[in-house]
Amino acid sequence: MLCDLTKWGQRPSCLTTMAYELCSVICERYSSLVDGKELLLRSLEIGFHHLDPQDPRVAAELTHTEHHRHMVDAVFESRDDEAIGDLLHAWTSIDNDGNGPYASLDMCVRHLVGLRPSSRRLRRLVIRAVELIGSRRFGQVGVEESVDLLDTLRVGVEDIDDGTQWATLLLDTIQHPEGIRCLSYPYWELLVELSIPVPRLPRYTAWGSRIMRSLEEDEEWDKLECWMGVIWMAGVTTEDLERVMLLLFRQRPCAIGKLEQWMERWSKSHNRVVPNVFQQICEQARREATEQGPPKFPSVVTGTLQASFIFLFCFRPTSPAGEGAGGSARVPQPALVLVLERPEHLLPLSLFPDVQTSSV
Repeated sequence: MLCDLTKWGQRPSCLTTMAYELCSVICERYSSLVDGKELLLRSLEIGFHHLDPQDPRVAAELTHTEHHRHMVDAVFESRDDEAIGDLLHAWTSIDNDGNGPYASLDMCVRHLVGLRPSSRRLRRLVIRAVELIGSRRFGQVGVEESVDLLDTLRVGVEDIDDGTQWATLLLDTIQHPEGIRCLSYPYWELLVELSIPVPRLPRYTAWGSRIMRSLEEDEEWDKLECWMGVIWMAGVTTEDLERVMLLLFRQRPCAIGKLEQWMERWSKSHNRVVPNVFQQICEQARREATEQGPPKFPSVVTGTLQASFIFLFCFRPTSPAGEGAGGSARVPQPALVLVLERPEHLLPLSLFPDVQTSSV
C-alpha cells in the first residue's frame, strides 16, 4: 500500500500529516519490525518527497515526538540521498501552526559533515539545515570538517534565508586559525555580501585584529581585502588598521575601488556616511600609486640581455596538412615577444629557428 501511495501525483496535505505520524509509530516498534527501515523510508517519501525544497512551510500539521529522533541513524545509514532529503525537509519545515523546525535537528550534524549531496534538492535542504543548526554545534565536530562541508555546498547569497545566521557561522569559523587557513575565498566574499545589508553584524573586536595580522603574515591578500570590508562595515577599530590597509593597496591596487564600492553599497543600505578615515586612507593609497607610476613588465637579466616578456596570440599559416582549397589557413598561435630595452641587446635570429619574424 505504501508503494502505491508514493506514485500519487497530487497528494493532499493530510497525507503528509499521516505519513509523519506513521514514522513515529514505526520508530517506536522499529526493533520488532522485519522491514522497519523500508517502511520508514517509504513513509517519509509519501509525506515529503513531493514538496518544494525552496519553501520551508508545509500545509500540514507536524507533531514531533521522541520516537522521531530514532529516524536519524536509520535514514543516514541507508545512504539514500532522496530519503535523507525527505528527513531534512520534515525537520527543517514550519507547519500550519508555526511549529518547527524540529528541536532535534542538530542530531544530524555528525552525519552532515561527511555528506556529499548528489542532487540540487538535497543540497538545498542541507543548506537550510546548516543555517538552522548554526555554528555552535558544527564547531563541536571540528572546523576543518565543517569547512569541507561548506566547500561541497558552495553556498551563495541566493541560497540563504537568514543572512545574520550565516554571517555568524562564518565569523565563528574564522576565529580559529584553521578556519582562517581553510575557509575558501568565495566564503570571504560571501561574508562581505552578508555584511552589507545586515544592520548589526556581531562585533568581534577581540580577535578582529588577530585575523587581520594572520592574513597579512600569510600574504592572503584576497582574503584580507574581504576582511577589511567586514571590519569597516561592522565599525570595528583595530590596531595598525591604516598600515595594513596601505600595505594591501600596494599589493592589490584594484582593492581600493573594490572596497570603495562595498562601502558605498553599505552606506546606501543603512543611510550612513562612509567614515572619513576610510576615505582618507583610500586617497593616500591613490596618491602613492600615482607617484610610483604604471607597473612595468617583468624583466629578466641574463649577461648583457635585458628584456621584458609578453605573451601574445599571433596569426601564422598552418602546416601544409592544414591548408584548405583556398590557400593557407590562418590560426592563432601563442608567441613570445621580447621587448628589448636597448638596441644592442638584439640576439642573432639563428638562435630561434622556429620563430617567424616581421618588421614593425
